[in-house]
Amino acid sequence: MPTISLIIPAHNESVLLPRLLDSVDRARDRFERGREEIEVIVADNASTDDTPSIAAGRGCRVAFVEKRSIAGARNGGAAVAQGDILSFVDADMQIAPETFNVVLATLDRSEIVAGSTGGRPERWSLGIALTYAVLMPMLVLWRIDTGVVFCRREDFDAVDGYDEGRPIGEDVAFLMALRHLGKARRRRLIRATEVKTIVSMRKYDQHGDWHFLKMMPMAMCAVFRPSLGAEIVDRYWYADDR
Repeated sequence: MPTISLIIPAHNESVLLPRLLDSVDRARDRFERGREEIEVIVADNASTDDTPSIAAGRGCRVAFVEKRSIAGARNGGAAVAQGDILSFVDADMQIAPETFNVVLATLDRSEIVAGSTGGRPERWSLGIALTYAVLMPMLVLWRIDTGVVFCRREDFDAVDGYDEGRPIGEDVAFLMALRHLGKARRRRLIRATEVKTIVSMRKYDQHGDWHFLKMMPMAMCAVFRPSLGAEIVDRYWYADDR
């Protein structure tokens, strides 16, 4: 049985998935328990390109999730995972070489319930820097972040995984649920920022470096009230050319 399962939700990610898997291979090679202790699962979310065959060709397990749902894809990957530790990363990111060692060492600490690595943009601009500056205080205050999100299988099950009623913001809600669980058990969330992921800026390339600051009020409404902003959610997070 593997120690850590890495779950990658993916819809039409044939271009960027190989780059992520290259970084995963480097991190598996550095894992102190051996690369075979890392299980990689690509949760294919109704792709119409070569994503599943690319994943299978790279030795990944492929879990097919037909309903277009980011939360559903994460849960679908978790449903077939065999590791005691579950970790999740988006297909357009790249992970750090020491990621799996840090995840294991972090969850070996009994006072930690779950964590995230955080991320850094693959490129910077004034608009991107200001966007991060606006978001960072909330991330630090709540101890939530992007990047590789990780927890023990038992704690994933205790919070019922990702909320599939949320088309977006499922990652925030998941970490907040784990934060609540941790408080009840005298455990805490952690930001393991020594192994930050590299975050794709493809949305900024497509929509402009200032676009997220302009749409942030609507995006926040959609995160906390999933019924709001359905049009922008579909266009920004679920369109094939996102």
